[in-house]
Amino acid sequence: MLAPLHEADPEIAAALDAEVARQDETLVLIASENFVSRAVLEAMASVLTNKYAEGYPGRRYYGGCENADAVERLAIARTLDLFGGEHANVQPHSGAQANMAVLVALLKPGDTLLGMDLAHGGHLTHGHPLNFSGRYFRCVGYQVDRETERIDYDAVAQLAREHRPRLLIAGASAYARTIDYPRMRAIADEVGAILMADAAHVAGLIAAGVHPNPVPHVDVMTTTTHKTLRGPRGALIVCKERFAKAIDTAVFPGTQGGPLMNVIAAKAVALLEAKGEPFRRDQQRTIENAALLAAGLQDGGLRIVSGGTDTHLFLVDLRPRRLTGKGVEQRLERVGIALNKNAIPFDPEKPMIASGVRLGTPAVTTRGMGREEMRRIAALILEAIDGNEEPARDASIRARVADLCRAFPLYPWLRRAPARAAGGTERTA
Repeated sequence: MLAPLHEADPEIAAALDAEVARQDETLVLIASENFVSRAVLEAMASVLTNKYAEGYPGRRYYGGCENADAVERLAIARTLDLFGGEHANVQPHSGAQANMAVLVALLKPGDTLLGMDLAHGGHLTHGHPLNFSGRYFRCVGYQVDRETERIDYDAVAQLAREHRPRLLIAGASAYARTIDYPRMRAIADEVGAILMADAAHVAGLIAAGVHPNPVPHVDVMTTTTHKTLRGPRGALIVCKERFAKAIDTAVFPGTQGGPLMNVIAAKAVALLEAKGEPFRRDQQRTIENAALLAAGLQDGGLRIVSGGTDTHLFLVDLRPRRLTGKGVEQRLERVGIALNKNAIPFDPEKPMIASGVRLGTPAVTTRGMGREEMRRIAALILEAIDGNEEPARDASIRARVADLCRAFPLYPWLRRAPARAAGGTERTA
């Protein structure tokens, strides 16, 4: 029980060492990934992982929860301090489970839900037929305008009048533009719908005050904690007080058992970090970096969906280059650049092939990269996808990617001695 991991389980230790190296040597442009701080990692690895704490602070089903209660109360208070709102639940294990809890709390099976079509930038939990949302509720999807590739709010209003949804979802996982929450509120009010914002992608931007906050306009907001918010993998729910009991009951015992108290501690740490000026600066720079990277790729001849971005992410339409998202994802991974294939609006390809890729700048911004690095990354991407694949050419690109990464090292204190000797000072990650 006292043996360190590399002695107790060398195979797992080796896999973790390899993952530290992979993250350190990769340009991560996956919009939903980020790097947490040392403090967040320490909270996740804390002894709170040993504690069962079913229930809520002051109302647990187990004894010995006084410290768990203190941690959860801090996480709740910090959530409300950052986002506003009347009530918060910090127990959801993931964004999908947070969304499930909201749907379980506020809808009955067969009720109508109006959310963004997955193929146009929405999320599986907003009504996809293979997801619980599409299996248990009647789901209608709104789309973007074919010409502008932005949400057509008049079309959303018309769908709402036609289908009279019980719940309207404002939120997306692959939509680069600011959502008009006041307009969505007006649409919901017109048809008597509850309005939910899924802010999983933009929560960090909201917390920093560089993106509109949906909380004053919606009945409930869900968010993950591991994207722009730069916390552990998990989620939060903020809602009006009149929905508090139903949502708390839907989380536990409705859809989850014991909370992950070590992860809630890490959420609390990340929420505190999000109050600081360094976090605010990083969120502003994340938006600026996304715009710079999109412009660099556009200058290189790639088509950016909707013409640009207001947030941390954007989509590239690869059809003019006769490329697929799958092919570009694989090609870039070979040279140390991570992004993901993604359907674009009105995509003729199957989702597992896709005509586009999604890029985001949270992780590279957390590493400390800025304007000059975005220029270099755009050039590396363009070079990698132009022309035929050649081993020598790919090796040259990968070497330049590695050089860029080495200038912004991650977690040097986690690397084994040989890697540490190569060195670099620790950066906030």
